[in-house]
Amino acid sequence: MPATFPFFATAPKGMEPLLATELQGLGADAVRPIRAGAAFRGSQELAYRVCLWSRIANRVLLPLATFPAPDPAALYEGVRAICWSDHIAIDGTLAVDFTTSQSAITHTHFGALKVKDAIVDQFRDTKGRRPSVDVLHPSVRINVHVRRDVATASIDLSGESLHRRSYREHHTAAPLKENLAAAVLLRAGWPAIAAAGGALIDPMCGSGTLPIEAAWMAGDVASGLLRASFGFLEWKGHDPTSWAALLEEARQRREAGRKRIPPIAGYDSERSAVRVALANVERAGLRGVVHVERRELADCTPVPSRTGAAGLVVVNPPYGERLGEVGTLRPLYACLGALLTERFTGWSAGVLAGNRELGKCLGLRARRRHTVFNGSIECQLLTFTLAPAFVLRHG
Repeated sequence: MPATFPFFATAPKGMEPLLATELQGLGADAVRPIRAGAAFRGSQELAYRVCLWSRIANRVLLPLATFPAPDPAALYEGVRAICWSDHIAIDGTLAVDFTTSQSAITHTHFGALKVKDAIVDQFRDTKGRRPSVDVLHPSVRINVHVRRDVATASIDLSGESLHRRSYREHHTAAPLKENLAAAVLLRAGWPAIAAAGGALIDPMCGSGTLPIEAAWMAGDVASGLLRASFGFLEWKGHDPTSWAALLEEARQRREAGRKRIPPIAGYDSERSAVRVALANVERAGLRGVVHVERRELADCTPVPSRTGAAGLVVVNPPYGERLGEVGTLRPLYACLGALLTERFTGWSAGVLAGNRELGKCLGLRARRRHTVFNGSIECQLLTFTLAPAFVLRHG
């Protein structure tokens, strides 16, 4: 049996249950959702699989040590007690991410400096020289979190946040993060709808994130397959053989899954958004699979499925964040609500509403509401079954 290790996957607030379910599906053991992520156990190969396939996680951390850190001296000594030469090459580079909550050490930059000093001092004293610091593209990224004066030091196996899939080089003014888009699709029931052959429409697609994530989900495409870099690739504990096998498996699954992707369309009224979405679709390897065109909201109509199954309308409309915008957006939400009830009866819908008042303007009774965060904005994901019994027309 391969050795198992404790890991921690981070995720945006509100997505912890989805992450836990996903980790279990990937083969993780002892999955435990907690604040801002989920703890789990598994092999090193399982951690690589999570980095490659997780649609929800931001980071995958390998904890090395947990120790009291009531003051800077204790933090320094605890970090220095770890054998860093097992993890970082002497001619490599490092970066430190430091977070703290409910602790005596409150300054994150100061904490990161103490961690860095402990690591490089250990190298200097034992090896005579030390790795360099590279905050942008380090060989190894180290994560230290202090909570209630107890520190956990970890290797960040993901490197850059996993929500960055590498298909979105250009984006619109307020792009939806890829893992939030995936969460919206999961909560809206897209996997089951796609498996039945139902279509998907995003009538305000912006940079195309929702249609692209939907296509990858339906086509069994690993979310990290286009990424050129992960945090474990220059880590001294890296297993290249396991990683190469996982990549080959993912490529084969992508090829086999392409023919299973149902009809998916993204529309937007802005020409600039359509250009960006088309470029992103191309980079995602979905040319000829995801259809994108300029179309006004009022002109959107259902896309027929290949099986006759009902589809999904999913949309991330403007939130009205600036003063005075809410009033101007009410007609847009009312138009969206009318469009859904008049043209998409029998379909499902998911609307990410960043403003409760605007959400009410849809004139629809939500089947379920889920609280998620788009950055710092608290949003309600409203899901609907578009049948007469679920419609409330406001006089």
